Amino acid sequence: MAQRAERHQVAAVLAEDAPAAAPATQGGKQPLYPAKVRWSEPGKGTLTTIAEVPAGSRGGDRVPVWLDSRDRGVAPPPGDGAVWQHALTAGVWAAGGMAGTVLLARAVTRRVAERHRMAEWEAEWARTGPEWGRRTA
Repeated sequence: MAQRAERHQVAAVLAEDAPAAAPATQGGKQPLYPAKVRWSEPGKGTLTTIAEVPAGSRGGDRVPVWLDSRDRGVAPPPGDGAVWQHALTAGVWAAGGMAGTVLLARAVTRRVAERHRMAEWEAEWARTGPEWGRRTA
């Protein structure tokens, strides 16, 4: 949510051509390349920055550009799906970590209890063991 509050989208005009797309793209996504863009804002006039634009864009084309609070080109904020995926992943790791902690605590507690029980058994055997060796007539 913080990223969405910090970033805003403007319709910018390319000040230069972007490189052409490579023949083979990964996952069918159109690659992005840095290029100089300009836009106008009321009270600030015409501004320029370097932003990621689709490959093959030509100078003069209008492209949507995401900017931060200092008017620098940035990646778009994550969508709802990415936010949910991140939250779910963090929740799964937190639950797994908690389960691991509980299991480790259980194992340590059992080990300590077993040592204590064995020490009591040894003390009891030391007290009663000699009586087993006595002969009765």
